[in-house]
Amino acid sequence: MTDGATIGQAAAFAGVTVKTIRHYHKNGLLAEPGRDSSGYRRYGTAHLLRLVQVRTLAGAGVPLAEVGAVLNADPDRFAASPVEVEKDLTARIEELAARRETLRRLTQDDRVLLPGRALALLDRMPGLGFSDPDVTTAREALILVRALLPEGFEDYLAQIERGLDDPRHVAVVTLLWAAGDWDPDDPRIEELATEAARHFAADPSLPPTLPGLRDREDGRTRERLLTHHGEEQRPGWTRPTALIEHKVRAAREDGRA
Repeated sequence: MTDGATIGQAAAFAGVTVKTIRHYHKNGLLAEPGRDSSGYRRYGTAHLLRLVQVRTLAGAGVPLAEVGAVLNADPDRFAASPVEVEKDLTARIEELAARRETLRRLTQDDRVLLPGRALALLDRMPGLGFSDPDVTTAREALILVRALLPEGFEDYLAQIERGLDDPRHVAVVTLLWAAGDWDPDDPRIEELATEAARHFAADPSLPPTLPGLRDREDGRTRERLLTHHGEEQRPGWTRPTALIEHKVRAAREDGRA
């Protein structure tokens, strides 16, 4: 045959690339035509029709692995295929729309990364005396806890809820958070650490803990990431945190003596 189209012409007629046609050949979706006397493959009308059918189905979202079965199916099966494809496309469109909405919200506020229960806690904090930077740090910490300890996140939220319901605990914590902006050598830190350690030792259930974290193989790494979050922005936290840990540990050892 010498009056058929070359592969380049067939690609142009069907609105695809030569590479795409060769890909269809490789996957058995389009038979390879014979060669003319010059050694060129010539695509006749049957090839072009099949090429357009394959291109149309692939463009409509039918996976290439299923295109051949659809084209070779009986009329009833062929009629049902577009319905199934439409359902799949609808599901994919809905998923993409949800992703787009998440991205849109994320560019405006990373609160989208937290569930409603956590957001309710954050919304309570300003009314309890926490500053805007405090709320930002708390939000970031909750995002990290949810990522690094997902199975313990709800228990963690319950501990915070219990702490925010205790006025004395809130007073201690807000002062501790304010100390993050103090000079590390501020003489008030020693007194604050003593008072905080006494408070935490009196009711160990108030400060939120990370249950089960140390049971993980990489638990200590996760714990360090969580417990030291915010220290880069507030270096004043480092000293009181270390002092409180030391004093609470000493108080517990004295209690066992």
